[in-house]
Amino acid sequence: MNRKADLAAFEDRLGHRFAEPALLARALTHASVSGPERQDNQRLEFLGDRVLGLAMAEAVLEADPAAAEGLLAPRFNALVRKETCAAVAREIGLGEVLRLGRSEMLTGGRRKEALLGDAMEAVIAAVYRDAGYPAARALVLRLWGPRIESVEADARDAKTALQEWAQARGQTPPVYAEIGRAGPDHAPRFTIEARLAGGEAARAEAGSKRQAEQAAAAALLARMEAPS
Repeated sequence: MNRKADLAAFEDRLGHRFAEPALLARALTHASVSGPERQDNQRLEFLGDRVLGLAMAEAVLEADPAAAEGLLAPRFNALVRKETCAAVAREIGLGEVLRLGRSEMLTGGRRKEALLGDAMEAVIAAVYRDAGYPAARALVLRLWGPRIESVEADARDAKTALQEWAQARGQTPPVYAEIGRAGPDHAPRFTIEARLAGGEAARAEAGSKRQAEQAAAAALLARMEAPS
């Protein structure tokens, strides 16, 4: 494996050529492989979260100048949450160039939502430190562009939307139960059931409990709101 060539190819996918390559190397170094001679990406992730937040706040404001804060906030949250960062990371092949310790490699670290999301934020911070906020903002707008344009007018997560639906009808909040788990430890698949007090229920499967809960909530809400 040619690390230098891999990083150059990643820079091409990212759309930014680093004047200080060490920043990119650090952004792609997980804590499981860091040491005295190699810093991990945790501090950059902390900074990148804030840079992404500012860039996205500006973007949602500009995308809909007439929207009230009550609509802007859920759109913003949908665009900056860890799952979205991880999805963007997958699109640019970030997992392929992550430096991971042996334990993380053996447990599928290159596919883990948290690792990918954190590394994506660290890369944003690396661009910010390398070329300033305008470059980091341009990167975010380029990589998130289609998502910014298509984010739902009401981007509340499905679990929140289902709970509000139930409360509006005098019902207790929905409950979620793990129905099954399959697959190896490094790539599990969870089946979750969302159930309302009236007995209505829906199930969904995903690679994490959070994703499965969201999918089950979305399926149940769609069923309850469908025309009779």
